[in-house]
Amino acid sequence: MATPLKIIDVAAAVITRPDGRFLLARRPEGKPYPGYWEFPGGKIEPGESPQQALNRELMEELGLQVEHSYPWITRIFVYEHATVRLHFYRVVGWYGEPYPYEGQILSWQLANHVAVAPMLPANASVLRSLTLPPIYAITNASEIGVSLSLARIESALQKGLRLIQIREKEMCRDELRAFSNGVIDRSRQYGARVLLNGDLVMAQEVGADGVHLPSSDLMDLTQRPDIEWCSASCHNSEELFQAAQMEMDLVMLGPVLPTLSHPGSSSLGWQKFAKLIRDYPIPVYALGGMREENLNTSCEHGGNGVAMMRGMAGVVQ
Repeated sequence: MATPLKIIDVAAAVITRPDGRFLLARRPEGKPYPGYWEFPGGKIEPGESPQQALNRELMEELGLQVEHSYPWITRIFVYEHATVRLHFYRVVGWYGEPYPYEGQILSWQLANHVAVAPMLPANASVLRSLTLPPIYAITNASEIGVSLSLARIESALQKGLRLIQIREKEMCRDELRAFSNGVIDRSRQYGARVLLNGDLVMAQEVGADGVHLPSSDLMDLTQRPDIEWCSASCHNSEELFQAAQMEMDLVMLGPVLPTLSHPGSSSLGWQKFAKLIRDYPIPVYALGGMREENLNTSCEHGGNGVAMMRGMAGVVQ
């Protein structure tokens, strides 16, 4: 029987400028995979936390002093020579200018248009997750009316909204199809993605970018739905585990705060939210009572951003 490979823990940095570009480094000769591009970082030494290793590695490799960073996702990748566990952090504030102290070549890139190759295999799939925006909006046309909902969506798209979930459980199929077409037509003009809640067939019919699964549907899955993007609702560790097993692209976890959608329901709070998604491999959006002002708090606790329904009104005012 083969001896299991020891897991090597690595801290990896997504160093991001205000314009959305992040830093990649080309591995120099003399290291494994020379010429491959990767996110800066390195091995976590005994006794170090991932954050401490991140700070040390960025100073040693690039001469950067980290001012502000967020925990993000953790991915495990099996190479022929080693199994690595990559603890990704989003670094949004630092002192100094990056300098290649270890002979790397550096390049600032955009997730939607990476112009360098090849990527180190363990890091390639992370680029897909980096295309996800910080705000995930959920429609409520059944509550406020179709015309007002479409007007708010149009305004939010003009101001930068790029991810929308159509969630209209009270609509009949004809109404849902018409409304979905309206949302998708508007979203296409801005390059925004649209996911339809709970109905894979309808999502494919209207040309949505993906489907969002309620937790009950998620737990019934035996394989990932055949569509480009898959999102799911989670409320506990079991559902989060299933989402990872089914290779969801993103999840919503909540309710984090009290919400009008589920009055009287218990909420997770930020500490439990952070505990549930620690070392989780998929981007997570905080759900429940969210507003745009909660975005930074979500990121500080390991989230990719916030998902919100009624809070979308604040984005467009």
